[in-house]
Amino acid sequence: MTELLDFLSRSPSRYHAAANLAEELERNGYTRLYEGADWALAPGGRYYVTRNGSALAAFRIPGGDFSGFMISASHSDAPCLRVKENAELAGPESYVRLNVEKYGGMLCAPWMDRPLTVAGRVLVQTADGVETRLVYVDRDLLLIPSVAIHMNRKANDGYSYDPKTDMVPLMGLGLEKGSFRAVVAQAAGCEAGDILGTDLFLCLRQKGLVWGAEDQFVSAPMLDDLQCAYGCFRGFMEAEEAASVPVFALLDNEEVGSLTKQGADGTFLADVAERICAAFGKNRAQAMAHSFMVSADNAHAVHPNHPEYADATHRPAMNGGPVIKHGVRYATDGASQAVFTALCRRADVPVQQFSNRSDMAGGSTLGNISNSHLSLNTVDIGLPQLAMHSCFETAGVKDTQYLIQVMTLFYGSVFREEAGRFFLGA
Repeated sequence: MTELLDFLSRSPSRYHAAANLAEELERNGYTRLYEGADWALAPGGRYYVTRNGSALAAFRIPGGDFSGFMISASHSDAPCLRVKENAELAGPESYVRLNVEKYGGMLCAPWMDRPLTVAGRVLVQTADGVETRLVYVDRDLLLIPSVAIHMNRKANDGYSYDPKTDMVPLMGLGLEKGSFRAVVAQAAGCEAGDILGTDLFLCLRQKGLVWGAEDQFVSAPMLDDLQCAYGCFRGFMEAEEAASVPVFALLDNEEVGSLTKQGADGTFLADVAERICAAFGKNRAQAMAHSFMVSADNAHAVHPNHPEYADATHRPAMNGGPVIKHGVRYATDGASQAVFTALCRRADVPVQQFSNRSDMAGGSTLGNISNSHLSLNTVDIGLPQLAMHSCFETAGVKDTQYLIQVMTLFYGSVFREEAGRFFLGA
């Protein structure tokens, strides 16, 4: 759990998360590839490639022949407040605020009255061209103040938040114009005038923690979906070699529909698979028939105060193991459910089932979207959590390790299907 919390602490934005995983891959002998260059892949090789600085795919080539791929896909982004390009708002009075907009289906109320800052990337003019620099302003910079109950007597009766009014963070009093850009430039190690573009997001200053009478819960920013990303990555790194290509994929923009070059509805994952197949004279369609994907994106635990929101017969519990997600918006079918359930049994990991209540629409995830570009047997799973899409979410302390165990076994396996029979073994 310490390792997960450390990863979350070092990953205040999607760009930081991808960079942290890339650094670990480098330390473990993985070679970075570039999409605009030739790929010289070799048996026994370890490789990774990034797209847009926020999506990453890592893979290993077995020493011998391989039949297909064992893939996991999770996402790097989280619902939050995005800083607009012309960010400073002067007034009313001497206040200076930041102009922001909602990114994804966020819960608004938890963002209020908390110390906040900004993280992301800036694009800087240098003598050699335009350079990307990661930014995290390591100070209590911002806060979104609530309205006092005396001025809004209906605040506790249900309140509809107006993002252009209620969710605007306060930065200071009487500041000079350009103060925010100066703060960002200092964090980026450049002059304010050298910044040509930004992708900046508000983030919490509060770090993740373990809590409860028996330390059963973990709460932190961005558990959805960095908890799954971390668990899948650890399984990928720890797995033994098998006669398949293990692929760890971290994709971006899931929270806003995945419709980007670095999202699940882009070609990133399909491009990687195609280039691997081409390097070894494989037919991609044939390889996909012997492949399996775990789409890992967190799931809803039964809420302690509102159990009525859960389906009558699908009630996942924190610390109860990974959750298989069922429904028309998920890629899970009976076959992929059976394969993943059998895998959990082999890994001695408990497994749970989730389905939305029949009168409540659920969210989408990576499985079906990825399958529109790369068709293969896919199961949608997640780890059970509370307060999904809050800026500070809660999950069970045991579930990350459960995911690591089953994904370590998954990545060390080979999948094949023959006339309605499914095999998953070493």
